[in-house]
Amino acid sequence: MRWDDLRQSTNVEDVRGSTGGGRGLKIGIGGTLLALVASYFLGIDPRVILGLVNSVPQASAPVPAQGMPQDEQGRFISAVLGETEDTWSAIFQENGMQYVPPKLVLYTDAMRSACGAADAAVGPFYCPLDRKVYLDLGFFQQLSTQFQAPGQFAEAYVLAHEVGHHVQNLLGIADKVRAAQQRSSEAVANQLSVRLELQADCFAGVWAKHADQTKHIIETGDVDAALRAAAAVGDDTLQKRAQGYVVPESFTHGSAEQRTYWFKRGLTSGSLQDCDTFAAGG
Repeated sequence: MRWDDLRQSTNVEDVRGSTGGGRGLKIGIGGTLLALVASYFLGIDPRVILGLVNSVPQASAPVPAQGMPQDEQGRFISAVLGETEDTWSAIFQENGMQYVPPKLVLYTDAMRSACGAADAAVGPFYCPLDRKVYLDLGFFQQLSTQFQAPGQFAEAYVLAHEVGHHVQNLLGIADKVRAAQQRSSEAVANQLSVRLELQADCFAGVWAKHADQTKHIIETGDVDAALRAAAAVGDDTLQKRAQGYVVPESFTHGSAEQRTYWFKRGLTSGSLQDCDTFAAGG
């Protein structure tokens, strides 16, 4: 992925090396294993899936300002965030709206967000209550080694997916989905969660399309890297990995086939209108 010439975002809070006011979670194994693995790409605080927090903002310690990342991986992810800001600002402006970018919090081991405490086990997540994306960069090593999805564009896809959830939040989509889930059965709520996740995948593809058109960021093999990452966190892939069999009615993120399909759809069309996963049948 070409990124050396990209603008690095200043909307980054690098609190690596500090506690960030957070404490790690105490989460059991067994039935929660799949939820933890799947939460790597959840749009809302992943602990909501596990029933550990509710939608009421929790008191949180202020995040200490640390300045811009100086290491290569920190600079890379800051550049990707900057490119999402430029791309979504242009898309929103074309549609008569103003884009307000999220903050990216880089932390190590444990962190406290407005959605509650989190540790590295939950993976990257977006908290709609403070409009921040939380990321322990150590996750990318797991993505490469444990999920066999290496490459910088795979990492860019991770961030673009979480930013996609921020876009959903700004457009009011996330609020509507959460309201509908509260009125629905567990099965229907799971289906709505799948649609929300697939749309974030599609939005990540839309970002990649526009970013490549304007900055030519995609190199040979990059798209395949992103697709491997999307497939690696498909519910069917994760369930087979965790328990050896698949339970489709329990899906909350979509199958590997669905996730790769919707990323490719956004990448091909570059249109928000083509990301209506709620009206689609697959």
